[in-house]
Amino acid sequence: MISPEERDRTLDRIRAICLGLPETSERLSHGAPTFFVRARRAFLMVLTNHHGDGRFAIWCAAGEGVQHMLVNAGPERFFVPPYVGHRGWLGVRLDRGLDWDEIAGIIEDAYADVAPAKLVEAARAAGAVRD
Repeated sequence: MISPEERDRTLDRIRAICLGLPETSERLSHGAPTFFVRARRAFLMVLTNHHGDGRFAIWCAAGEGVQHMLVNAGPERFFVPPYVGHRGWLGVRLDRGLDWDEIAGIIEDAYADVAPAKLVEAARAAGAVRD
């Protein structure tokens, strides 16, 4: 279990990564900080102990097959989130040690999965999203 202060620092870093991507915004959705592309399409949520699951985690959009691959390779860190897992979204635990390069890549991939292609191309050209 991580402290509330560590949770806040982690959320702040996630917020900085998400809001650093073009045309993103944040608002609460279902009581959780949620990040959107063009204020319409959610690409990532940050949840703490959702319905008593004991996790501090992100749920995020993921490309075809990514959820299955990561959950099978690392079930202690990755999981199929409720409600959105059937759409391929990925759950990533934030209370099991963090590799910030990996987290940033997952966030960028979630953004790229949801954002319009032209916006993703512009973000890549500007260096905001890796190939």
